[in-house]
Amino acid sequence: MKITIEGGIGQLLKDYGQGEVVTGVERYGSGHIHKTYLIKGDNQRYILQSFNQQVFPYPDRIAGNLQLVKEHLEDRSLDFMLPLPMVTGSGQLFTVHESGCYRLFPYVSGECIDKVWTPEQAYLAAQAFGGFIKACSGINAGQLEEVIEGFHDLPLRFRQFETAVQKTQNPLGEEVNELIKFYKKQEILVRKYGQLEKVLPVRVTHNDTKISNVIFDNSFEKINAVIDLDTVMPGYVFYDFGDLVRTVTCTEEEASVDWDRMDVDLEKYKALLEGFINSLGDELTAEEKESLPFGGEMMACIMGLRFLTDYLNGNIYYPVNYSDQNLHRAKNQALLLQALQRKRKEISVLMDRIS
Repeated sequence: MKITIEGGIGQLLKDYGQGEVVTGVERYGSGHIHKTYLIKGDNQRYILQSFNQQVFPYPDRIAGNLQLVKEHLEDRSLDFMLPLPMVTGSGQLFTVHESGCYRLFPYVSGECIDKVWTPEQAYLAAQAFGGFIKACSGINAGQLEEVIEGFHDLPLRFRQFETAVQKTQNPLGEEVNELIKFYKKQEILVRKYGQLEKVLPVRVTHNDTKISNVIFDNSFEKINAVIDLDTVMPGYVFYDFGDLVRTVTCTEEEASVDWDRMDVDLEKYKALLEGFINSLGDELTAEEKESLPFGGEMMACIMGLRFLTDYLNGNIYYPVNYSDQNLHRAKNQALLLQALQRKRKEISVLMDRIS
């Protein structure tokens, strides 16, 4: 649904007890799951989000998880903000307008970026996401619920991939078959995941640590806020570190088809390690620290599996601009995974220096 001032933004604000005169509405950020808007009022600004219940079918779980986090952090001082959804006049975190479900957030000033340009930016982002895990360390993760079932469950995603290969109606040309063979060989990562599950503590993790989910200050010298908290739920530290590696260290963006330029930026990798480990400090167990390099490989693998599975299923989950885009996204992640695997020795040296 198109959002306009005439389309009821003022009424949505009133639902939250905000009597602002709306002076402007514009799309905000680059997220694909929720549509997000910057609402300009005569006195202040807000972030309005159209909530995607197809991707997040359990909004009550999100609300419950965030309430636990809020209560735990209420008397704590963080180095960054955690902007949580505002509550309506009737005590709800959501409001309904026509056929849509919406949430309102306080606006946090600063800079959102889709690509990390410097190791310093990488360090700050990793420090913030690691700081979030540490701040939540006193929460019993078992009290939180899964908001997307099996979100980072590598064995589940591998089984879904195998099923899609068997049932696909797509023609399997040479490029597709090569990718299928490559991802089938990654079953070794599935086994490693199973081993780590037995020894690592389950923590409260962010689970979507893209660089666009932090807000830098205007000088890019600190993080103003960690945002997009819908995926906060039980997880392992290598989830959050791994997705940072996947989205920050790759020399090409996720949608790139410039295959020859795909590589891993080890300077940014080093900065991620330093920021993440330094922020968590003694909170990290030895086994958790050792699992961090696995996280990068695992997250590249799981996203590649998800993209390829969606392609084989007929592009029913991820929005695409052309029919082979999910196939190309899967190839992109395969090349990143190969680059990470080629550089295991260099990464191991970095780990030894930082640990």
